[in-house]
Amino acid sequence: MSQSLSQTFLAITRNDTDLEWLQGALAPLGQVVSAGGGSLDELLALVDVTFANLVFIGLDREHVVAQSALIEGALEAKPMLAIVALGDGMDNQLVLNAMRAGARDFVAYGSRSSEVAGLVRRLSKRLPPVAPSTLLGGLTVLYGTKSDTDGALISSHLALVVQKSGQQTLLLDLGLPPGDSLALLGLESSFHFGDALRHLRRLDSTLIDSAFTTAEAGLRILAYAANDEPLDRTSAAELYMLLSALRQHFQHIVVNLTGQPDSEALRTFVSHCDKLLWSTDQSVLDCRRNLAVLNLWREKGMKLDHARLLVDRYLRNVAPDSDTLGKTFGLEVIAALAHSPEVRLNAKNQGVTLFEMAPRENLTQSLRVLGERLAKRSEGLAKPKSNWFNRMRGTK
Repeated sequence: MSQSLSQTFLAITRNDTDLEWLQGALAPLGQVVSAGGGSLDELLALVDVTFANLVFIGLDREHVVAQSALIEGALEAKPMLAIVALGDGMDNQLVLNAMRAGARDFVAYGSRSSEVAGLVRRLSKRLPPVAPSTLLGGLTVLYGTKSDTDGALISSHLALVVQKSGQQTLLLDLGLPPGDSLALLGLESSFHFGDALRHLRRLDSTLIDSAFTTAEAGLRILAYAANDEPLDRTSAAELYMLLSALRQHFQHIVVNLTGQPDSEALRTFVSHCDKLLWSTDQSVLDCRRNLAVLNLWREKGMKLDHARLLVDRYLRNVAPDSDTLGKTFGLEVIAALAHSPEVRLNAKNQGVTLFEMAPRENLTQSLRVLGERLAKRSEGLAKPKSNWFNRMRGTK
């Protein structure tokens, strides 16, 4: 997980509006992730994979018995967990039920952000620190607002470099248009991102070996299919489960998210990767669209210290140059990839990698250097094991 966020909080709320209110209030402290509809098993699994030690649970008169039982069940399984109840501050009965069930405190919906953040800070000081596992594989995200094949081209080559460094690597291609990484490498797949979500409880090494597509040097690919549900309909909770499962089996995951619209799912990837490569070209239109998203996330309090600017299709004699773009975006420029239109087109049309087709081209060399830089994050990581995942699958 990225160190750019200090904490992850879980929440079960009445609706998306309440969740967004809580996310806004706690944005300076970390990310608030929806824990779904109130299943105890799902909540406990999410506590394990997000390393959260503080959970918000909404109460209402119609479901207060079940909600109180959820609080009691969570605390029985995780005694060190801090639970804050949410509800109507004028309803004394809800407050009483929350305290009896073991909630540490009660927050009224719509409370001022400063009050909610202050409460969380006070509670956090009294909670034991929970450090994320350092055994989790590296996670690199490539994002940009433009929907085109170049996102798949870049991410597939970066993943190949990391794989060839000796690390077990997965390319998770969720960019738009869907599935371009497979087409670029001349591959097909019958198992896609949507299938992985549906088979989450069976996602072990056997399924990965038999279902995930294998590319050059043993690189695994899990791609987004045209008939998969849109990414913005995937909950943050599902993504946490999937990523945590995948990171038990891979030392590095490269995720292509280029072209995806803003959503909670996209922000989950962005907030919890080790390195965010923000891709843009030099055109005013592309810069404007990327800046709109970047500035929105900054306004919402998302911490993007791990973000770097990747200038694609770069022309040295055309303004703005890479330094100017870096200042405009407020991001360090990690690389400027040469335009090289003929080389890119040939690679796309022939289904051959740049490393094989044009190894000495400036574009190819830049991708190799960048991939080697990413690989350093996860050097020496052994394949991690996870007790929570075995529990989800019903094994010990």
